[in-house]
Amino acid sequence: MITTQNPEVKNQINRRLSRIEGQLRGVQKMIDEDRDCRDIVQQLVAIRSAVQAASLSFMEDIASDCLMNPDTVDDPTAQRALMSDLIKLMGKVS
Repeated sequence: MITTQNPEVKNQINRRLSRIEGQLRGVQKMIDEDRDCRDIVQQLVAIRSAVQAASLSFMEDIASDCLMNPDTVDDPTAQRALMSDLIKLMGKVS
């Protein structure tokens, strides 16, 4: 299993996700208020960018943690398996 143990990273990601949640609620309100479609699309693009930035930041931390994990540092097979999983995940993020 790949997880992050860094509480600072968890807090940072949770703050980003809270902001994204607020942006999503704002878009819902814009739709309910029949706001201009261009403004709504602009906000949706901003949300997509924010989600991608949060994903990449999270992936960066996971990659660092995995490479420094004492359970895998001395096991090349385990390291290759983790790196393969990380590469697959990164492909889904981008």
